[in-house]
Amino acid sequence: MDSRNEIRDFLATRRARITPQQAGLPVYGGNRRVPGLRREEVALLAGVSVDYYIRLERGNLSGVSDNVLDALARALQLNDAERAHLFDLAHAAGSGARRRPHRRSRAKVRPGLQQMLDAMTDAAAIIRNGRMDLVAANHLGRAMYWPVFQSPRPAASQPPNIARFQFLDPAGADFFPDWDTAADITVALLRTEAGRDPYDKDLTDLVGELSTRSDDFRTRWAQHDVRRHHAGSKTFHHPAVGDLTLDYESIDLHADHDFNLTVYTAAPNTPGHDALRLLASWAATLDDGRSSDVVENQ
Repeated sequence: MDSRNEIRDFLATRRARITPQQAGLPVYGGNRRVPGLRREEVALLAGVSVDYYIRLERGNLSGVSDNVLDALARALQLNDAERAHLFDLAHAAGSGARRRPHRRSRAKVRPGLQQMLDAMTDAAAIIRNGRMDLVAANHLGRAMYWPVFQSPRPAASQPPNIARFQFLDPAGADFFPDWDTAADITVALLRTEAGRDPYDKDLTDLVGELSTRSDDFRTRWAQHDVRRHHAGSKTFHHPAVGDLTLDYESIDLHADHDFNLTVYTAAPNTPGHDALRLLASWAATLDDGRSSDVVENQ
């Protein structure tokens, strides 16, 4: 990915969404040729010269100080995820001349991590990387994400990928009942990962594939939204057990190839807890070969 283009588009889209009123600036006249703030207004708010800000928005963040980045983040009213993304883009710009596209190793999880997953018998747990590849799961997690594991892949050696399933597999719209929100989150997570490592060839290839084959993905990718994904509630529609509304906690495992652990649970005596128990019963059929029959009978 072109670091300068990423910087330019990110700053321009953030600038376009803020009105002068939101920034506390006076508005003179009724005709403004640009949505949101003008470049000179961002420069004023950030305390830098207009020429300097124009240089930054053209994609030149190399060597920019943390103080200037903080000032930009305040001027553009960036949230925590967007601020971190801005710093990631600046770091990539500074190191870009010394780096080439690379492929990250498809590292398997450590035996200790898999042992931890398997010990979670009452929760569905998965580990994914920043490209949204499913790299490990416990028995309940594999059962919950069964449609993703069953989805076609470009090559047998490639792991199941949540983004590819979501945008290219017709089953994705069934599995994610609130598909638009789920799709927004997935693209924002991929965009965040691209800021961390724009030279990841596998990620670039995935984004290129999805952009070519999915208008929905391409439109969302152009919005340059980013996010952190740590806790909340999700609803799935499983082909074997129906709707599952579960709480989740998501933890980044920085010591392990930047993997992410997500654990799904439900409070006792809730529909989600009952559905999770039903899923556990269905998961047992995965071992004796009856799972396909169960799905076909739903």
